[in-house]
Amino acid sequence: MRRPKLAIGLVSVALLSGVALAGSASAEPGPAPAPPGAPHPVPAPPPAPPAADSLRALGDRVGLRIGTAVNTDELGSNADYTRITAEQFSSVTPENVMKWQLVEPTRGTYDWATADRLVAFAKKNKQLVRGHTLVWHSQLPTWLSSDGTTTTLSNDELKALLKKHVQDQAKHFKGDIWQWDVVNEAFDDDGQPRQTVWYKAWGGLGYIADAFRWAHEADPKALLFYNDYNLEFTGPKSNAVYDFVKTLKAQRVPIDGVGFQGHLDTQYGFPDLQNNLQRFADLGLKVAETEVDVRTFTEAAPNVNTPTSPLASYAQESYWSRALKACLAVRECISFTPWGFGDTYSWIPGWFNNPQEGAALLYDADLKPKSQYYVIQQDLALAAGAPHRSGPGAGRH
Repeated sequence: MRRPKLAIGLVSVALLSGVALAGSASAEPGPAPAPPGAPHPVPAPPPAPPAADSLRALGDRVGLRIGTAVNTDELGSNADYTRITAEQFSSVTPENVMKWQLVEPTRGTYDWATADRLVAFAKKNKQLVRGHTLVWHSQLPTWLSSDGTTTTLSNDELKALLKKHVQDQAKHFKGDIWQWDVVNEAFDDDGQPRQTVWYKAWGGLGYIADAFRWAHEADPKALLFYNDYNLEFTGPKSNAVYDFVKTLKAQRVPIDGVGFQGHLDTQYGFPDLQNNLQRFADLGLKVAETEVDVRTFTEAAPNVNTPTSPLASYAQESYWSRALKACLAVRECISFTPWGFGDTYSWIPGWFNNPQEGAALLYDADLKPKSQYYVIQQDLALAAGAPHRSGPGAGRH
């Protein structure tokens, strides 16, 4: 599935403004010294603690990180978007700016600047970062592949390039990433391996084990995840990924978890999500819901976020609630991440437009919380009896 390119009791948080990591290529020189006798500038106050009824604070009570995918074009330039990102979420995932297409648009020249600013924003607001993604067949730079399945490069070149990319990126962000989506979407819906440039170069799925080993060598403390869609439903794909991950564990490949994207649709029945989360967890893995949204049929453009049925919001509320409760019920489910939070910035309408679908997120086009937000808020408020998560990143007891 492609990703193109609350309001209750909220506390205002300082906006990101040109933040860059010290020592990064994008870092700007510091301010000139004040002239003698001039008053010393007053440092900006630290961010205020999140409101007790924010999603992040409520999730923290059971150690569950509530995250969001971040549109870095809006972060810092859109005041409401920036404030909600900081106040409501305890982890962030870059929508695009850690994908290969963005970090190495020209072969041999990296551009980390925007991703660095997101990491700096997360540190400032006491958030963790999910790195997305090291190995994928989509959103590759055109010098490597224009379609993810063909390339002019030799197999040996591809192998060397992938190792360099994985290790360079993991090393660049070493210590700053909580979870890496090391490999993304390596299986088709029929359970067969996707025929990508990586599969063809290795003559099989061996690139996946190599990528996990390379990432672990570069950043031993990051949690390393395999991430995919439609794992929520028991069937050929979920079963194939389960069997493959079980093989990786038997081979002592350093895989720590599996990400369930969770792109749900009200026209389909709700999946047996909790059972699937649990069976992967029973392999000794962490699990996470990494890209959750709940789409429904909507009006045609320009009203792509207006449901055609007045009952749609009730179905969406149910799906959001059940998806969160499935994670809460499984102790090894360590994060719950909607793929963005404002309908204006959702990838859904642009991708699912025949027939039109949308209205998939927790906030409307004006960044006002929808009924789905309040359902999630209430579920978290009532989750005191849920198992407390443990390990790196878990919130306080």
